[in-house]
Amino acid sequence: MSRRFPAVLLLVIAVVIALVAAACGGSSKSGALVTVHLGYFPNVTHATAIVGIERGIFARALGTDHLGTSTFNAGPAAIEALLTGSLDATYVGPNPAINAFVKSHGAVRIVAGATSGGAALVVKPSITDPSELKGQKLASPQLGGTQDVALRYWLSKQGFKTDTEGGGDVSIVPQENSQTLETFKTGAIAGAWVPEPWASRLVDEGGGGVLVDEASLWPGGRFVTTVLLVRTDFLRGHPDAVERLLQGQVEANDYVQQHPADSQRVVNAAIGRLTGKTLKPAVVADAWSHLTFTDDPVATSLHAAADHAVQVGLLAKPNLVGMFDLTLLDKVLNKAGEKEVVAR
Repeated sequence: MSRRFPAVLLLVIAVVIALVAAACGGSSKSGALVTVHLGYFPNVTHATAIVGIERGIFARALGTDHLGTSTFNAGPAAIEALLTGSLDATYVGPNPAINAFVKSHGAVRIVAGATSGGAALVVKPSITDPSELKGQKLASPQLGGTQDVALRYWLSKQGFKTDTEGGGDVSIVPQENSQTLETFKTGAIAGAWVPEPWASRLVDEGGGGVLVDEASLWPGGRFVTTVLLVRTDFLRGHPDAVERLLQGQVEANDYVQQHPADSQRVVNAAIGRLTGKTLKPAVVADAWSHLTFTDDPVATSLHAAADHAVQVGLLAKPNLVGMFDLTLLDKVLNKAGEKEVVAR
């Protein structure tokens, strides 16, 4: 004969189970478990994301919440996925983040930095002075992107005019980085302003020389390369999940800083799996030497980058008030005994 539990006892058991589940990681305001959909690029400048995912750091930090991941090759695609709700958060460059904040009227927020530095103008060896760029064709990863703005602004300071159609004193053509490497090898372009590891690859595989290391243009060599961008409605609806994601972010960056050799290996293996081709370890190491992995989004450089985009005619004067929400990041850093991010 089967036993029947009294209704009161069943109710007590149900309440206990619910309380345990909530204590273990329910993170929406309703207490329900959530899946955090995170985007990133298979790129050295996204090492924080790659190491955090590959080493299981994000998954552990999220607890009973779940992690879903998607990879992208360019900022606009990641931003579109974020704004349409396919992603909750994504690692992305500063200029796509700015454009998303402005065009969506604040539907996204920067909640942390990830990487500083790691971009350069690499040119063919015969070019040794900026004046020799007149009449040449240069590439950037995408029109209006972070490196595109940096290139156009720098050229304007050299007295050159450019336009979005590839005309002007120096022609700028947007290309995917893999295509840029091939066109540089064939001589179809004279150079390119690209992020790592592509700058190092243009030198190593294309025989180019660095004409401008972008770090030389910024105070202390610090300029934001990668930020963590979150949908505002997700941030407000699931603050605990975002806090746990940021805990993973901080732990991942600590790991990258403390274990560079293993991190380089992990990142290169992931790049190989996601793109079909690993990089030379020496290229990864060289690219790594130009990067700083930091939770600080270097807000001053991002505001300056927005001003540069305005000056070269790629962006109307933006209102960036409220774009940064570093409250949860500072909370996580404080718990970890690390220095809070003061700059906004």
